[in-house]
Amino acid sequence: MKKESIDRRRFLQALGLFALAGVGSAARAQEGKTFVELSPAQPTLAGKIEVIEFFHYGCPHCRHLDPLVNEWKKTLGGDVAFHRSPVIWGQGALAGLARLYFSLEATGQLEALHPKIFAAVQDERRLVYDRDGARAWVQENGGDGKAVYDAWTSFGVETRVKEADARARAYKIDGVPTLAVGGRYLTSASLTGSHEAALKEVDRLIAQLRRG
Repeated sequence: MKKESIDRRRFLQALGLFALAGVGSAARAQEGKTFVELSPAQPTLAGKIEVIEFFHYGCPHCRHLDPLVNEWKKTLGGDVAFHRSPVIWGQGALAGLARLYFSLEATGQLEALHPKIFAAVQDERRLVYDRDGARAWVQENGGDGKAVYDAWTSFGVETRVKEADARARAYKIDGVPTLAVGGRYLTSASLTGSHEAALKEVDRLIAQLRRG
């Protein structure tokens, strides 16, 4: 293994950013299944089949899934609501990355900069989970760093961070990326064999929920 790869791994480990791929112990308890049924089921958006991708920016598997999700979500029907939810797991760095995610969302910059954050964390080892580091990085990448800096401690972003943490706990997420469907099911590449198969499983579960 190259020294660069070792250094990169140590960097991510130091931040507590390496995580299990998939839905963790809940999935392993139902070996052979391509999904896990949540108990209890979680509330979702009224009138919509809600699909949530639980992720974090230090997760290599999440990075690999991301472009596939971007293409896949273009195929979703009007009755499906998709969104991402960053996990925190009591880690300061992950809390900072979640705060970056929601600060970018609040300032209308998420779509443009979201894919670049994976590289900033995993390849460039930028301290974007820090308020000052995030402002500098956003500015360098053509965004409004001051807007992100100002949003960082806002009531709205604080609320979204707390909601994301509570959501991951309610869904019992202990590995990422994990896809939740309709508040009732979880699936992932660790259950289906690949990211592509996981998205196909989400499509199947959506169809199942439509049938009632």
